[in-house]
Order: sequence, then structure tokens, then C-alpha cells
Amino acid sequence: MFQHKYQSETLVQDSVHGYIAFASPRGDRAPGETSCERDLIDSPWTQRLRQIHQLQTAWLVYPTAEHSRFQHVLGTTRLAGRVWEALRESFYRVFDENPELADGDRPVPSPRCVESLLRVAALLHDVGHGPFGHFFDEHFLSRYQTPSGDRLTHETLGAEIVASELAEIIAGIRRTPNGLFEPGERLEPSDVAFLIVRPKNDAADERKPFWLRMLRSLFSGLYTVDNMDFVLRDANASGFGGRPFDLDRLLHYSFFSKRGLTIHRKGAPALERFLDARADLFRSVYFHRTVRAIDVALADLFRESADLLFPSGNPLDALDEYLRFTEWALVADVASWDKSTNPKKRELAPRWRDFLERKIGWRVIVEKTISFRIGEREEASIFASPALFEAAFRAKAPAALRDVPLRFDVAKHTRLPAGFATRNFLYNPETDAVVGLDQEDAYRQAEKSFRICRIYGRSDEARDAILETFKRLTGDGSGDDLTNM
Repeated sequence: MFQHKYQSETLVQDSVHGYIAFASPRGDRAPGETSCERDLIDSPWTQRLRQIHQLQTAWLVYPTAEHSRFQHVLGTTRLAGRVWEALRESFYRVFDENPELADGDRPVPSPRCVESLLRVAALLHDVGHGPFGHFFDEHFLSRYQTPSGDRLTHETLGAEIVASELAEIIAGIRRTPNGLFEPGERLEPSDVAFLIVRPKNDAADERKPFWLRMLRSLFSGLYTVDNMDFVLRDANASGFGGRPFDLDRLLHYSFFSKRGLTIHRKGAPALERFLDARADLFRSVYFHRTVRAIDVALADLFRESADLLFPSGNPLDALDEYLRFTEWALVADVASWDKSTNPKKRELAPRWRDFLERKIGWRVIVEKTISFRIGEREEASIFASPALFEAAFRAKAPAALRDVPLRFDVAKHTRLPAGFATRNFLYNPETDAVVGLDQEDAYRQAEKSFRICRIYGRSDEARDAILETFKRLTGDGSGDDLTNM
């Protein structure tokens, strides 16, 4: 009588969310049920994430932040289920009150089917990541394109892995830990792939059912199941703080309206606190000066090593090789390059050894944080990219700096991404209206993004000349006010 419940789930203990339940039926299976959530977790593609750090290179600076992408995706799955329970009633109310929004060809799925879709997408949203996470996107994957001509990222690569390598497992799922789908329902791998890729807002997106586009705001927007977990997890693991924002209050005041994911004005301060906490994590942890120095050194290495690290080229054409390509594999590989028969590998071996021993060599000489508000053009700034930053600096630098080795770094965090007001909305009880968040003064006047701009050098050589040139570049040498006022 009580045996069935405990035969149909697996519990995982998590440092952030406590116990996480996953569907794992070991008894009778439902019609059409050939797989379960545990099969996805145990698949080589998900297990591979154990060998990729969550924090790119910050784990080399924060000793306790050794957690992996695997832990993060399990936590994101738990959050997806929790968010769905908070939003489920309002989700169905939208379609009850606005039947014209329902797609006749693809009706709104049952609660358990939607829950499963969100949980599976959360579990697989990082499945395309390579070694060093987002760094690998920028310094390797960006060299390639998808068949449709889009730039290759861990998201577009992950969507292909979902559609080709994991489709059979996904299509065989028929339950969550909370219950079974309705008869005849199944998950579409293409829906999972759609949810985990950043929206392009093109005709292909518009052809998707409205209910599916609504759910996408839980993966791409101001507060998502992904970024809420990583703020909680990374803050805890790095020592930044145990409870950086109020998750309970944020979910309590969130709901779906006809326009999309909406927050009641009473919950707006909780959302602002979350955005501040995430921005502070970028400033203090992800963009720490030593973390970025490590990234600078790693970028130098990747420029010369990329084709040796993954010689198969575009990972889309070599998924079998990419499955085995993890941080562990990369580190083990480069550690043996001193014994390689390849002369280029032997040449690079000492530099990789220095990197693995944290002998970075680059130190920050000067830095400045530049903030942008809504309406200000970031692209027009000399700090729009490291290349523009360097060109502007070199144009003002004296001849004595010409041969001094320097690296220019621009670390950008977008607090309010472009189009955020088309994905996240605010309910104003005074007017009984749902409006874009950009109609609220707190967001219209808020910081949109910031860039931490740094110059790194090998030593303090020419430090004074660098500081003086940087002051002239940024206008910091214009003098002080005459009075305290």
C-alpha cells in the first residue's frame, strides 16, 4: 500500500535546497513510459557536468567554490518544480479567461506534463557547456555556427544534444515525483530545446504555442530558475553570503498574467534585491580582479591552443568527442604536453604548467567601473570592448608605453537586458493594470549595466605613465570641487 510511493522516486540531498526528489519508477510503469528523470540524470551527457566547474575560473581564487555544473542543474530542476507550484494556478487562469490564446493544434498540457517539461529543461539547460563554462563559449564555440547560421553557444549546442542525443529518453518520460501525465501526453524534445535557448524574437519563435512562449520567461528574463539557483548556490559556496535574496517573497508575489510573467508591486523590492545580489556577485566573485587575470592568461593560451585542445573542430560535427571533452580531460591532456611528440604542444607545455600552478603573471594596474542607465548607448563608449578600450588608450599613451606588455579587460554585467520589459511585467494595484517593468520609475532610472575596465601588466614598470594616461582617457584628472557641497 505504501510501497509504491517510495518505489517511484529518488531523493538527493542538496546543500542549498535540502532534499530534491526525482522520478525513478522501479515498479509498474504507465502506458508509453520507457524512461524517467533518473535516466536523464544518469545519462553520460548529464554526468559529464560533474567534470565542469560551475564557476569557470573563480574556483582558482575561492577555495570553497569547487562545485560543479552538475550540482547546479539538479538545484535548478528543484527550483523549476517549486516555481511551477507557485505559478500553476495563474498559468491556467490565463487560458480559462482568454481561450483565444490556446493553440488548437497543441492544447495546453496538463499540470504534471508542464511540470515535467520545466524540470527536464532545467536539468538540461547547461548540457552544452564545455571546459571553463562561459569562457569556452567566447573563446572557442564562437568560432562556429549552427546549421541555421546562428553563432554557436552552449545553449544552441545543448539544444542539438537534446534533440539528437537525449530525445529518446525525454520522449519516454510520463511522470514527475508528484504524479503522472494525462493519458496520451508526452514531452516533445523540441519544446525542451526551445526553452533552453535565448529568444531570437523571430518568426520561428512566433509559430510556437503561446503557452510555451509564456513558459520561456522562466528561463530567459530578469529572474529565472537558472539565475535564482546560481545566485543562491554561488553565494553560499564562495562565502559571499548564505541568503542573498528572499526567494519565498519573490515567488509569493509572482504570477502569470495575459502578458506573461508578472510581479505584484508588493514584490518589486524582492526582485530589486535579487537583481542587486546578482550584480554584487558579479562584482565581487565572477569579476574579481584575480579571477579576470586568470581569464586573461587563459585567453592567451586558448589563442594558441584551441585547435590542439579539440582538434575535431565544430563540436556539432563531433558530439562523441565533445561528450568526453571536460575540464578534467583538458587538464589531464595539457599536463602531459611536455612529453608530446607534437612540437607545438611541447612549446606550450611550460605555459600550461604555470597556469595549472596559478603562476598567472598578470596583475591589475588600474581599474574603473563604468555604469550605464536605460537610454544610454553602450556601443558608443570606448569601453564597449577590450579592443576599443586598448585603441583609445594607445592613442593617448606616450611612446614609452609602446613596448610595455599590457592586457585590456572589460568585464560586463547586464542588470536589465534589452527587451526585459517584454518578458517581465509589473502589476499595479492602484490602477489594476499590468505594465512593462520599464514603466516603473525604479527600473526606468535604474542601472542597466556596468563594465569593470582594467589594465593588467606584468609588473609595475611604467605604472605612473599608465595611470596618467588612464586618467586622461577617463577624464578623472579634471580636478576637485571647491567646497564640500
